[in-house]
Amino acid sequence: MKRWLMYMQIHTMKNQGFSKRQVAEKLGLNFRTVSKYLRMNPEEFNQTILNRERRRNLSLYEGVVVDWLKKYPDMTAAQVLDWLKEHYQVSVSDRATRRFVKELRKKHAIPKTKGYQRQYMAVEDPPMGQQMQVDLGVAYVFDFHKRSYQKLYCVACVLSHSRYKWGEWYTKPLTSGQLVSSLQECFEALGGMPKELVFDQDRLLAVDENYGDIIFTREFEQFRLSSGFQVYLCRGADPESKGRVEATKYFKNGFAKNRQFVDIDMWNESFGDWLERTGNAKIHSITKKVPAEVFEQERLFLKPVPSTIKSYEVILTRDVHKNNTIFYKGNRYTLPLGTYRPGRKVTLDIESDILKIRDDFDGYLIAKHKISKSKGQLVQNNNHKRDNTKKLDDLQDNLLKIMGSSEDACIFLTQMRCLKSRYARDQFSLMEQTISAHTESIVKKALEYCLIHSLFSAVEFRNAAQYFEANLQIEQETVSQNPKVTLLKTYMNTKKRPLSEYARFTKGGDSQ
Repeated sequence: MKRWLMYMQIHTMKNQGFSKRQVAEKLGLNFRTVSKYLRMNPEEFNQTILNRERRRNLSLYEGVVVDWLKKYPDMTAAQVLDWLKEHYQVSVSDRATRRFVKELRKKHAIPKTKGYQRQYMAVEDPPMGQQMQVDLGVAYVFDFHKRSYQKLYCVACVLSHSRYKWGEWYTKPLTSGQLVSSLQECFEALGGMPKELVFDQDRLLAVDENYGDIIFTREFEQFRLSSGFQVYLCRGADPESKGRVEATKYFKNGFAKNRQFVDIDMWNESFGDWLERTGNAKIHSITKKVPAEVFEQERLFLKPVPSTIKSYEVILTRDVHKNNTIFYKGNRYTLPLGTYRPGRKVTLDIESDILKIRDDFDGYLIAKHKISKSKGQLVQNNNHKRDNTKKLDDLQDNLLKIMGSSEDACIFLTQMRCLKSRYARDQFSLMEQTISAHTESIVKKALEYCLIHSLFSAVEFRNAAQYFEANLQIEQETVSQNPKVTLLKTYMNTKKRPLSEYARFTKGGDSQ
């Protein structure tokens, strides 16, 4: 409307004899704007200027948009804008449309709802002792000592008939073994167990749904078979298929919310008091009964807890990786070379601060480590770096062949292995490296020197070989510098000792 008045004023002043510049100055407009409006007749002005303004003014379409929102409450602002562009050729931004739709919803009381509302049907309560629902949840609580929020993990159990509740909290994510231990404590606290347990889909419980033939984790399957209860597993990503409200929500909102965390033992103790005081003592909103009172009757219908499950032991298993390591609590622990094979698993035994790694099939002890308190560490034993698939006897025999199978070599290797039995493999490896790095004559001199001085060590053998090698180089340099000098070959008269002398030496006798 304002633009139309401006259009009429421009043409009126022009008809009165004012120039374009005078019209622009008196009306405070740009000279080009005045020229553009003077070139237009009323029909052209309506089609261009007024239609453009109409396309940018969303208030003109309030009634249309309100009708859409009432008919389709789940309609988004993006879809409203698309429909306006399709039917009315509007030209506005996404942000302006979102503000406009938000104001209309508030003005006309049109809340946004989901397009599809799931329909529920009331489910009759199962008989006493028939069913218990188990939920796993997480709550964020304020840590009094750390002055920050942290996660607490909860196992919540509810008997479906009486609505009697039991639960336990943890500071770390649960393992399959901890879930089993928690269920066992629940059965002992209730004085029995139901015939059926209802669970959500969870990796602590089931490995694969397998088209109905559910594959449970090893720990839970062992516990289920030993106790004898049935399992009902909800559809994947659909916990509402249980038919009742999850207990963890009630625990988080009724107990954990706004409560400060000091210690997990104090927390669980306070939680037990809350269950006795409120969780199981208040009249249930649906059954109109007190869960604790109904439970006294339902307790009589629970199955007795088998004594076999009390002897249940948590089994920790790990996959063996290609580099012959396993992961445990953020660290890598080595295994002997040759342990890995595709799909191989090992079991873990924790004794104090010692980690024992055993074969998954027969329990054979493969490796033993001290548990590291750090994270991201590689914990290894020196002997795990070696190839244990070769026997020491084979290594010694091969080394003896390389040294010419002489009597001196046999004596040296035998005594070295006897005196350095713990490091025999390392000693043989160093001997092999030394022999490959020197000539046969140098090796022979080093062997004679070690035998004369009773030095039965691969390190001493290497040092002797390096010494003779250095002397040989000095002699060769002397000859090259003085061609007339002739080197005399010197020979050491070695005194060979009988084997009884070496035997007496290894037993602690004095050598002469």
